[in-house]
Amino acid sequence: MTRTPLLIMGGGTTAEDRARLEAAHPSVFASNFDELAALDAETRAGIRAVAYRGHYRFDGTGMDLLPNLEVIANFGVGYDQIIVSDATARGVKVTNTPDVLNDDVADLAVAMLLAQCRNMVAGDARVRNGEWPAKGELPLNRKVTGSTAGIVGLGRIGREIADRLAAFKMEIHYTSRTEKETPGWTYHGSDVVSLARAVDFLVVAIVGGPETEKTVSRAAIEALGPRGVIVNISRGTTIDEAAMLDALEAGAIAGAGLDVFEGEPEVNPRFFALDNVHLQPHQGSGTVETRRAMAMLQLANVTACLEGQPLKTPVN
Repeated sequence: MTRTPLLIMGGGTTAEDRARLEAAHPSVFASNFDELAALDAETRAGIRAVAYRGHYRFDGTGMDLLPNLEVIANFGVGYDQIIVSDATARGVKVTNTPDVLNDDVADLAVAMLLAQCRNMVAGDARVRNGEWPAKGELPLNRKVTGSTAGIVGLGRIGREIADRLAAFKMEIHYTSRTEKETPGWTYHGSDVVSLARAVDFLVVAIVGGPETEKTVSRAAIEALGPRGVIVNISRGTTIDEAAMLDALEAGAIAGAGLDVFEGEPEVNPRFFALDNVHLQPHQGSGTVETRRAMAMLQLANVTACLEGQPLKTPVN
């Protein structure tokens, strides 16, 4: 009997991406772990690779359904839902899709910062709904150029964001596990509170997962102060969301631009009552070109595994 070496998993997989994977390798599809468990044992035993595109926890319990699994190829740079320690313990490799999405995510971070400070959604609405003649101009906005920006995590994406903000004549501060080679930017070690105290805009660009949970703490949010704006394109867990909401509601910080949330796609309704936030539905990498590049890199990792070649972007 012909083995089916690839499991395409996740309800978010597009028809185009699924067709590309199926054309490359004999495949079976499961949208979730219940459907995976429902596959017969022989089919599950033949699976060597998983092309994963899910927002639910993939831990040892799921991996044990696939006794001959060799790789979980994640669609996305963030892999916090895949328990890498469980994979490593079972000899399973994990890959992700870094670099190809850096520009789009950085672009969105800057766009949210501009949209929040220049009140662009309200401006669009005033023109679109015909209120401009009667209500006149919006209240004056806030200047962005020449401010001070802090990047929490000067990795690949963080560096792209910093380079863009530097073009806005901003002074750049950052935290990172190690000091980076920069054009004289100010390094704060791992002290996010010190970083927040020094800047106008705090942009969060670290990976998700237990190690980074609430890296932007209540103390950091308080240190940012009433002129401070938070921009988050990382994961909702990297910020103390309750503390951020408290600060936004009280005017203790000026605003936020957020592409990620705790418990997404469900979002705390407290955000909806605020006029000092700009909200996006986790679409940092959401362009045709970048999503195709991510899909191609995911497929390249699957193919490398099944052909016995080195993986392109291993995590563990």
